[in-house]
Amino acid sequence: MARGAAVAVVVFAFLYVLVIANPPPEVGGDWRTTNTGSALDDPSSFLETILDGLTFAGLLFIVASGFSLIFGLMRVVNMAHGAFYLLGGYVAYEVQQRMTGSGFFLSGQDVNTFEWLVPWLVAMACIAVFGLGVQQLLLRWNQGQDLRQALITIAVSVIVADQVIAHFPRTVPLGTQKYGGNAVTISWPGWTNRLVDLHIGGVHYSLARLVVLALGVSVGIVLWLWLQKTRTGMVIRAGVDDRQMTSAIGINIQWTFAIAFIVGSALAAFGAVVSGSQSSVSQGQDGQWLLYSLVVVIIGGMGSLAGAAVGAVLYGLVFSFAVAYLPITGSDCCQQYSVVLTFALMALVLAFRPQGLFGRVA
Repeated sequence: MARGAAVAVVVFAFLYVLVIANPPPEVGGDWRTTNTGSALDDPSSFLETILDGLTFAGLLFIVASGFSLIFGLMRVVNMAHGAFYLLGGYVAYEVQQRMTGSGFFLSGQDVNTFEWLVPWLVAMACIAVFGLGVQQLLLRWNQGQDLRQALITIAVSVIVADQVIAHFPRTVPLGTQKYGGNAVTISWPGWTNRLVDLHIGGVHYSLARLVVLALGVSVGIVLWLWLQKTRTGMVIRAGVDDRQMTSAIGINIQWTFAIAFIVGSALAAFGAVVSGSQSSVSQGQDGQWLLYSLVVVIIGGMGSLAGAAVGAVLYGLVFSFAVAYLPITGSDCCQQYSVVLTFALMALVLAFRPQGLFGRVA
């Protein structure tokens, strides 16, 4: 019965997007009125919504893959992952401002590729070192104690968020008052500020957003090759399955797990740079991106990089289609419920796959 109801809901959602939804009229509207209309009525907007979902999924995967590596593979409950993201974004912003000397408001046309890559690399290096310190000083001695690890990393997250508000951004407009933790933008290189003709349905799409998607795919490929084809990746997987036996054959499991924590922390900073380039970084986003990462890993299943990728794609598509296709009868009545549908996706997956789509039964 429950399975049939779930299938019926999913089928209705597909039909609604494909043929039922109506474009917004001049005045009024009914329950089928949306911002764009059905895929049959407005195929260009439908394709753009798919691209919006996929590019958002690429960004989600960059951040969530680091969380998946630490939480899903290493079984370390790192509730400070969002704080790593937040701190990395502000570090990258400050580095870019110092390099360009252009002040608080910086046009994307004024930034070259080098002035984007260096802040990215510096932010990743800083957060990797910070994450290693947290792992070695606070988490190494309580491995396997999930509740204690969660409480410690929550404390780290609160401290980092408070210090960000107190000290960032350091670069502010001349003659204006500084507000701690206010939103900052990391500028893309100038060559990304254009639209690309995809030659599909007349769609012209942002090159910067396509770069986000390419970066997400690249991170996935590199992580998969690292975990599957290198000795360090094999040791990480072996250590997750049987830590005692891995240590007994002479492998320094602590050093291997430290490397994994470094990579996971650096990915949080990388995601912040990409997100800050696409929109902005500001206080409060640490909790938001921690929640995103949790949902993606829960949907995909712990311990699975492919699961994190699929979870990110599902989350991104559901969120983007909800924003575009929820009814707008009279006024924007329902779009604020788009986030609810992402949690409905999680509930639907867990109802039939409690371990996630690609998770393994413990």
